[in-house]
Order: sequence, then C-alpha cells, then structure tokens
Amino acid sequence: MEFTDWEPIYEAILADFGFDRGADEAVRDRAATFAEPVDLDRLDCAGATVAVAGAGPSLEAEVALAREADRVFAASTATDRLVAEGVAVDAMVTDLDKNPETGLERTERGAVVVAHAHGDNGELIEEWLPRYEAANTLVTTQAAPVDAVANYGGFTDGDRAAFLADRCGAERLVFPGWDLDDPDVGGMKARKLDWAERLLHLLERRRGERFAVLDGRRGGIDPL
Repeated sequence: MEFTDWEPIYEAILADFGFDRGADEAVRDRAATFAEPVDLDRLDCAGATVAVAGAGPSLEAEVALAREADRVFAASTATDRLVAEGVAVDAMVTDLDKNPETGLERTERGAVVVAHAHGDNGELIEEWLPRYEAANTLVTTQAAPVDAVANYGGFTDGDRAAFLADRCGAERLVFPGWDLDDPDVGGMKARKLDWAERLLHLLERRRGERFAVLDGRRGGIDPL
C-alpha cells in the first residue's frame, strides 16, 4: 500500500485513539538515524503461501498452518512461540514492547526483524535500534516514510505483517494465532484488534482474496 492510500486511514486512526502525529514523526525521524535500507527481495513471497502469525492463545493449536506455509511472518511474541514449536520464522514484526531481546538475537544471526517506530515507543527505539544489526532491521512507521524508514500499511504488529506479506508478493495469506474475540483482551488492546480486523478486511478486498480468519465476521465489520 502506498502512503497516499494509507494516509486517510492513518488520520482516522489518529482521530479515533487521540494519537499525536507529531510524536509519531519525531520517533520516526529518530529511528531513521539508525536505519539502513533493507532489500525486500530477502522476503520475496512471489507464489508463496504466507502464514501471518498472531500471538493469540490459539497459536499452538493452529501451528500446522504456519508449519505448512512457504513463508512465516510473525507478530512479536508469536516468533518465540513458533520457534519453540520447531517452525522457522522469516520475519519478526514488532514495535519492541514485549520481546526486544528476541529481535536482537535474530538480527545478530542474520534474520530480518521489522521494527516499528511510533509516538509511544521512543525510549525503546533509543535503547534497542542502535544494538540491532541495521542491515537486518527493516524500520517502519505509521506516518510518512522517510529515508530508510518504510511504511507498507497496517497498524498493529499482526496486520502490518499481513500488509508486508502483500507487498512482498504473497499469493495466499493464512492467519494462525488470530483471536479477534479473545475474552482476556480489553480496553486499548480490544480497540486495536477492531482496527486490525478492519484492516484485514480492507486488505482482502484489495487482494481479491477471502481470509478464513474473517469468515462469519464480515457482516459486522465497519469497512474502510
């Protein structure tokens, strides 16, 4: 997704949550000082089924979806859980708030980590990005892209992973570990899951694909 298409959605997210665009841009600009270009060909998904793994409680029960996929893009702690199940992860997508040590270890051994900068994680950016191997760290923003900081669309770690897989040419997307009605989630996290659902709905329409994770839910989604 190009930023010109993303920006109206981004503005709606800012308005809904009361986020400060200036704060996003300030952290983005700081992250840009640590970022180097990462060749997306390293994550080439042409003709591939990509498992976009969420970190919901169903992940282990649905691990076969990831194991059988050609590529795996995992949100945050889903990376650790899949590796524990013997599943290789091609890209870890994270805003550094839960398991930054995993990202550090992965970049040190040559794996791609997609590290997201936003207005609320400036301290994490300052602490971790200088330690990550820049050549293996794709830095992203939800604001306008600058320099080596990219924006492929998406808001939460999980739906950003889906938009990235789309950008990398995925033929088919599957979604292990997505629990959109997780009863243990409330408040801000529940609202973010609502947005993730809306963004997946948008992505499937753009792709001409129907994601199984949205089956039985489409009628209740406010379309973007």
